[in-house]
Amino acid sequence: MTANMDAVRAQIAEEVKVDLSSLLEPDDNMKGFQEVSRSFISDTITAPTPDMYAYAAKASIGDAVYHEPTTLAFEAHMAKITGKEDALFLPSGTMSNQIALRTHLKQPPYAVLCDHRSHIVRYEAGGTAFHSGAHSQMVVPSNGHHLTVADIEENIVLGTDLHRHVALFAYDEIIRISEYAHSVGVKMHLDGARIWHVAAETGISVKDLCAPFDSVSLCLSKGLGAPIGSCLVGTKEFVAKARWFRKLFGGGMRQTGFMTAAAAYALTHNFPRLPAVHALTRKLEAGLREIGIDILGPVETCMVFFDPSPVGVTYAEIIERARALPEPIKLGGSRLVVHIQTSPKAVEDLLSVIRQLAEEKKAAGFVKPETPLTNGRSHKNMLFLY
Repeated sequence: MTANMDAVRAQIAEEVKVDLSSLLEPDDNMKGFQEVSRSFISDTITAPTPDMYAYAAKASIGDAVYHEPTTLAFEAHMAKITGKEDALFLPSGTMSNQIALRTHLKQPPYAVLCDHRSHIVRYEAGGTAFHSGAHSQMVVPSNGHHLTVADIEENIVLGTDLHRHVALFAYDEIIRISEYAHSVGVKMHLDGARIWHVAAETGISVKDLCAPFDSVSLCLSKGLGAPIGSCLVGTKEFVAKARWFRKLFGGGMRQTGFMTAAAAYALTHNFPRLPAVHALTRKLEAGLREIGIDILGPVETCMVFFDPSPVGVTYAEIIERARALPEPIKLGGSRLVVHIQTSPKAVEDLLSVIRQLAEEKKAAGFVKPETPLTNGRSHKNMLFLY
């Protein structure tokens, strides 16, 4: 019986084993870094470096549900630099936003007042209604760029328990909105997906940027290049309730030390690189303008929204030509995102592709119109799409 059971167990062990290392050739990851350096799709595609992995391997190995030392230390650091009482590490920015909303909104019916371009409206699968039973009241900024306190006053329905907004806009306007919202008992949550870019560009500390808000979600994979994670910060009472909702949402993870260690590495080593990212983005913008491309909004940090139609070129033509290069460039349409692993050569190559296409169109008889075309798109709809 024992011998037979040993044979059965050995058979099961044979069935379940898998070797994923055989999927990769020795230089495949190096090729992957090359592809990332020539992709303008998003800053979420940045890859962990060997140095980041080596640092992450030094993390403690405890279970985060039962208090894991590295994760606890990282959460304490995030609370400190944001000026909040406590912090909670979460798998994703979407979960961080949705748990923040559910924690603030005690019981439906409620509404969330937000910019019509905000991530929770466009890219979180209707989670606000599903998880919180809350209606999203979307507002189009009257100035075409960012919400103002006048926009809030005009659209707010008093009794709402949360105002939420995602965009980069004037800090003094945030202060005015915060003062008004809190004067009427409204909570403020910030989807700070790229708050690190704002701090690096404006010189305003992360603590001061977070101060007007009751809670903030800070993404660690966008911009900073960590492989996973976001941090939700707020009061101790708020985070304690959010931690309970994290369990309810299925976000209670186990050995998270290597994740938070990778995020700590990103904060220490990658945050200082963001000014160079912004400079490279401005170089890309300047090159596009020189060619005659229409820039669809202010280039403030790491994104360029553009329209090539003034020189007779389409997005599809650019994507196809860039993909056909000996070293392909990956594009996704009207948004170009520069990140910490973007190669300056990729920027030059992309500009060369677009410049060549524009010259071909001109040689074929295309005449640039006096008024730049936008293909019917409103500039204000293009500025901050995620």
